[in-house]
Amino acid sequence: MNNNYYISSDKARMDFDVIFGYISQSYWAKGIPKSTMQKAIDNSLCFGVFSSSDEQVGFARVVTDSATFAYLADVFVTKAHRGNGLSKRMMAAIVSHPELQGLRRMALATKDAHGLYQQFGFTPLNVPELFMEKHFPDVYA
Repeated sequence: MNNNYYISSDKARMDFDVIFGYISQSYWAKGIPKSTMQKAIDNSLCFGVFSSSDEQVGFARVVTDSATFAYLADVFVTKAHRGNGLSKRMMAAIVSHPELQGLRRMALATKDAHGLYQQFGFTPLNVPELFMEKHFPDVYA
């Protein structure tokens, strides 16, 4: 375990500039307005990965009712800090968080990190025909 990093769910510690800088360039939310990103953070359970010098190097947020459902979103570790097991540590903190226990379902969408999430019990949809969506991929364009 790399002790040069720690995980926090204290929103006061989150570095909005780091979060927005990464998310606004991501494949899933490119061009997201600052006000939209701030509103998303304000209304989510957030997790940050921080270096021993308190630099934010990772982030994830969970949209939840804390009773039945949660949606994991905006997960990242900055490029310079990858390869240190930080995404696994962050995921362990998320799935063990007290507000996320006893949920009936936790969902996420990913293009390229299936292997990470499978380690924490995520699987493809069991009955995909039950799920529907309204998807607006160009909403930030």
